[in-house]
Amino acid sequence: MDENDFKKKLIELKQEVTHRINAIDRDIRHEGMSADWSEQASERENDEVLESLGNSSEQELEMIKFALMRIEEGTYFQCDKCGESIPTARLELLPFTAHCVNCAEKIEQ
Repeated sequence: MDENDFKKKLIELKQEVTHRINAIDRDIRHEGMSADWSEQASERENDEVLESLGNSSEQELEMIKFALMRIEEGTYFQCDKCGESIPTARLELLPFTAHCVNCAEKIEQ
């Protein structure tokens, strides 16, 4: 895969994540909420889970935007921390990653 393939993949991911965020926002606002009080209580219990999913999606969206910016800058295939090459196989699995495996492992510790 070349830079254009990754850019296309990232743009598609960005659209999917944006759609997911919008759906979560609608669910949290309880648009079309049931008139039944017991169902409303159940729907509200799900808000915490939805907020967590929304936060995770927001973080993913920011990483996608950063990856697209790195493509424009010509630094997409380089680790943002150490400058070494990020293997194509890693980018195929995680197209929005900004770190090589070694740096990602250090960050997670």
